[in-house]
Amino acid sequence: MPTSKDKKTIVVKVGSNVLTRPDGKLDVTRMSSLVDQIAWLRQNGFEVILVSSGSVASGRSLLRVNKALGSVEQRQLYSAVGQAKLISLYYDLFREHRIQVGQVLTMKESFSTRHEYLNQRSCMEVMLQNGVLPIVNENDTISVTELMFTDNDELSGLIASMMHASTLIILSNVDGIYSNQESGKVIPTIATGEDISQHIRQSKSTFGRGGMITKCAIAGKIADEGIEVIIANGKKDDILINLFKHPEQTVHTTFLANPDKVSSVKKWIAHSSSFAKGSVIINQEAVKALQGKEATSLLPVGVIRVEGNFEEGDIINITDEEGHTIALGRSSYSAEEAQKCIGKHNVKPFVHYDYMYMEN
Repeated sequence: MPTSKDKKTIVVKVGSNVLTRPDGKLDVTRMSSLVDQIAWLRQNGFEVILVSSGSVASGRSLLRVNKALGSVEQRQLYSAVGQAKLISLYYDLFREHRIQVGQVLTMKESFSTRHEYLNQRSCMEVMLQNGVLPIVNENDTISVTELMFTDNDELSGLIASMMHASTLIILSNVDGIYSNQESGKVIPTIATGEDISQHIRQSKSTFGRGGMITKCAIAGKIADEGIEVIIANGKKDDILINLFKHPEQTVHTTFLANPDKVSSVKKWIAHSSSFAKGSVIINQEAVKALQGKEATSLLPVGVIRVEGNFEEGDIINITDEEGHTIALGRSSYSAEEAQKCIGKHNVKPFVHYDYMYMEN
């Protein structure tokens, strides 16, 4: 266990299927058990951030809508009502352990610029420093379809990356990643970069938006950034405690963390593909250079053409001539300036390697 001088940050994501009963109503008994376990983690020296689903499912169980609503309207309505109930329950349950909680509602757009990204991180750092447990959820009341997270698995990955967590625990209603659908055997560990596509089930959860494909994609990316990711069954008694006290006897899947350190800036860039303002297409020689063993900046001499309207500092895609994304990066040029520098030698890099994240 970590000492008080060396606290490790754990992000715990709890899915809708863990928090709800078959009829869609919140499972207060399960919530109470999870709160007890999180309190145990804090007592044993861990800092915990809770990413909790359940607001939409909670709101749906409280309301009977008389007219047909679109999918976005439903989420806005149900989450507005359900989030109030959800956070109220958490407040009462954590108060029994003398733990103060704070609500953090965010949107995907809030991660789009470095400034907003750092503001969010600063907010949660202050909360943790003052003993407040952040409870994070997507602000569905003002999100629209194209700005929504895939689900809270994606959000929890962003939070874990942003807060330099040591571990991300994704609690679902399954024991982990199964070796195949028939055997029922869970894969205990998955190495960085290991292809597990043949093991992933295609189904989605009942109350959530995502499924195991999303979980594995997020888990693989976060593990590649140096953060351990655990997928476990949140409906099993004392699952969080057992993952730390008896890990070898507790069925789960661990995505092993990449031992190589990834900078804070690169972590932000790694999750910014949906915010890219443009693209640069590079030649094969530049592709080979970027994918080599040595860290290499993208030089204008390797650029074939520029697409989009971006400014200096914006996130851009770096693709090969076939359209495959090679990397994401923070541009050192505006699109207009970049056009003038294509193919030139002895000018500053188009994207410096310190501000580039290579795709696997």
